[in-house]
Amino acid sequence: MDLYGELAWRGLVYDATEGLREALDRERLTAYSGFDPTAPSLHVGHLLPILALARLQQCGHSPIALVGGGTGLIGDPSFKAAERALLSVEQVEANVAGIHTQLARFLDFDARTNPARLVNNAEWLTRLAAIDFMRDVGKHFSVNAMMAKESVRRRLEGAGGISYTEFSYPLLQSYDYLVLHDRFHCTLQLGGSDQWGNITAGMDLIRRTRGQKVHGLVLPLLMTASGSKFGKTEAGSVWLDAQLTRPYHFYQFWLNIDDRDVVQYLKFFTFLSEDDVAELESATQSQPERRLAQRELARQVTRIVHGAEAVGHAEAAAQVLFSDDFSNLSMGQLLEVFPDVPSSTTGYAPEGWGLVDLLLSSGAVGSKGEATRLIRSGGAYVNGQRMADEKRRLQSADAIDGQLFVVRKGKRDYFIVRIVSG
Repeated sequence: MDLYGELAWRGLVYDATEGLREALDRERLTAYSGFDPTAPSLHVGHLLPILALARLQQCGHSPIALVGGGTGLIGDPSFKAAERALLSVEQVEANVAGIHTQLARFLDFDARTNPARLVNNAEWLTRLAAIDFMRDVGKHFSVNAMMAKESVRRRLEGAGGISYTEFSYPLLQSYDYLVLHDRFHCTLQLGGSDQWGNITAGMDLIRRTRGQKVHGLVLPLLMTASGSKFGKTEAGSVWLDAQLTRPYHFYQFWLNIDDRDVVQYLKFFTFLSEDDVAELESATQSQPERRLAQRELARQVTRIVHGAEAVGHAEAAAQVLFSDDFSNLSMGQLLEVFPDVPSSTTGYAPEGWGLVDLLLSSGAVGSKGEATRLIRSGGAYVNGQRMADEKRRLQSADAIDGQLFVVRKGKRDYFIVRIVSG
């Protein structure tokens, strides 16, 4: 299957310019996609354009990841309900630094023949002279055409309207394309389907100023089968930064994907072959309760983003919760599994800790009497072991890594107690 055909099979071609398929077949293209630094981390929605660039590179094309250090100071109005708050220069620079590091995980910047590039548009946008920009770029844009764009028209119809700042965004993005075309002979821009108007504006600018034909390809915007926004959970966005979304919870996000979405997401977010995806699709239809497709999706995406070791830790942690066997997990892994569980501390006690007192200090019970009743009823667990003796004393040797007790009340109520010195 040719590259364009594979992208189409994966459902990644929402729209594309005429002749792109032939250009991908006969030439080695340089292609770019932009990432605005509106947060300190990219999120799972960004994986679609990132992996599209990676697929292009695997087929011999040269990818450019453009970080919008300049455009991020303004903000893209495309299909936003209202103008977002402007970030400070310092915030944008900090976000750019984090995104640079993340993008380096997916693209090969040391490839011998087609290395990827990381470029920041602040390099040229922050040096633009207003008069020069209006003469050299602005004159090629019709205000009538810009106002006719659906994304702009929606904002004009709203109560807040649209500011000149955001109205000028398509000109800046078009100028990005022109600069990358001049510097690196970039002839393809990738983006979400909401970027089609901005991409075609850049193509028109290059045609008018350089007399060259260039291309655009837009990817589908992601929504779940239930109609909710992809990548959102009760805890918020699912980030690529392991400090913002722990690898265990990242893995669980993919493991919990709806059956109606999982096959499409296998195509979008993994490099599995058509035969492999078809086999998993068949398994989902015949044995949905086994969730084999979700498990493979979680493995594949977590490996791509966080590495094979993170997959092993996530699967071990999931097994722990299923079996209550904490023996093979470190304190750090357990804290990752239980980041939102109520936690408390207890001082080091050479004589150990009475079980009743430990249950009380953990918050699992409200009184010693309740603790005693819980133990006698068989509902008290420490580090996965049922506690049957209300007079038992736990020692530091019983704690995980000598520092942590995981207390469970009943089937699902967990509490963490950490041993601290001093």
